[in-house]
Amino acid sequence: MQFSVYQQTHIGGRKVNQDRMGYSFTRDALLLVLADGMGGHLAGEIAATIALQTLSMMFRMQAKPYVKKPERFLEEALTQAHWDILAYAEANRLPETPRTTVVACLVQHNCAVWAHCGDSRLYWVRRNQVLARTRDHSHLEYLIERGRALESDRNTHPDRNKLYNCLGAGQAPKIDISRQAVLAPGDTLLLCSDGLWGMLPETEIVHRLSTSTIVQAVPDMVAMAAAIGGARADNTTALAITWQGADAKSASAPDVISTQMLPEDEVSSTITAGAPLPAGVDAFDEDEIERAIAEIREAIEKSSQLLK
Repeated sequence: MQFSVYQQTHIGGRKVNQDRMGYSFTRDALLLVLADGMGGHLAGEIAATIALQTLSMMFRMQAKPYVKKPERFLEEALTQAHWDILAYAEANRLPETPRTTVVACLVQHNCAVWAHCGDSRLYWVRRNQVLARTRDHSHLEYLIERGRALESDRNTHPDRNKLYNCLGAGQAPKIDISRQAVLAPGDTLLLCSDGLWGMLPETEIVHRLSTSTIVQAVPDMVAMAAAIGGARADNTTALAITWQGADAKSASAPDVISTQMLPEDEVSSTITAGAPLPAGVDAFDEDEIERAIAEIREAIEKSSQLLK
């Protein structure tokens, strides 16, 4: 399995970067995740961090070296992340439960399956064409589907930021899962927060991904979106891969990851937080969050055993 990967984030005009992104891979499987903590609620960056940590943890447990039921894995992993966020808020007596949008993609055996909650997006691009993209769980998307708003309204409509689905809300999330998509060498998968797609038209995103390598396109798009947003720019984050193939035999280029030599039980992971916080803003300890999640799960398991 060979692929190129590049990720970048920009804090924009906000005091805190609540976006999180990361990827994990084994010899035969690759997981991509991007979460956008919701700024209208307390500590969205905590919810986004928990989402990435939960998905990464479950991938490490199930990718041996690939995930046997990818659709079920994504549904269960996003659902578990939702409950982990609620449990963390309760255990730490937070006055409000943190919330986050999320998009995740699992690639294995030359096929990709993705799932999302909210308006963090995935684009599947091949030769200057969008083969698929996620549909936002937003009031605006609802209006567009029913002919009560135009496609061109996506970046300007007053209801464009009203979401009806996320992780960490009072009701269980609605998880949309794609069909399996057969990838061809050269295909690009882009995961991004609304800070990117909300500033750049889809034609510009597709053009950049089709005419440049992701090493050039991703930072260029992130910088462009932040510049357009100016002082009021949202956090802007993108994670992209260019697929080389599951059975690629040629020598890898310097920026291509080849997993062919990985042992069957080895998992490589990278979870990237947002940009550094500005001076005077307190950061939370992500290792402490991971330990707290583990402790919560252990307590739940013990309670379940007592009830049996």
